[in-house]
Amino acid sequence: MPRIRIAWGSGVAPTKMAAYDAALADANVHNYNLIRVSSVIPADATVSAVDTAPDLGPAGNTLTVVEARGQTAGPGQASAGLAWAPRDGAPGLFYEAADETTPDDVADRVTTGITAGMEVRDWDGVEPSVRTETVTADAGEHAAAVVIAAYGDSDPVFDQ
Repeated sequence: MPRIRIAWGSGVAPTKMAAYDAALADANVHNYNLIRVSSVIPADATVSAVDTAPDLGPAGNTLTVVEARGQTAGPGQASAGLAWAPRDGAPGLFYEAADETTPDDVADRVTTGITAGMEVRDWDGVEPSVRTETVTADAGEHAAAVVIAAYGDSDPVFDQ
């Protein structure tokens, strides 16, 4: 059965990109070329929150993800959030949000959004799970927070 793992992380660094890279490292998905997809969970997938992703294959491979990414330049705070609602034997949904705001605000946004997304699809309500990540940057720093849904293992960039 295909697995989707929810991992999260945060990082603070001297540049915006370095902070994002540090957040990806904290979630252990920093060595992959991330391929972002929209937010539908395949019917046959299982979803589990894992904190830090396990080894998903060789560095440089591609990894399919749904990503919530919040960033800020200090002084400030950034939060990222992801809600998920898998349905037994049927497609489910992810909903992501991020901003320079509180984790409670992001959690409210993803909960409201996933409820609306389920209604648009006429999918029966499933109580969503929510994960947020928050980070603070001091003056002169950049910070990033990510919550990642990683679809399966990584794949080679080039055909073998």
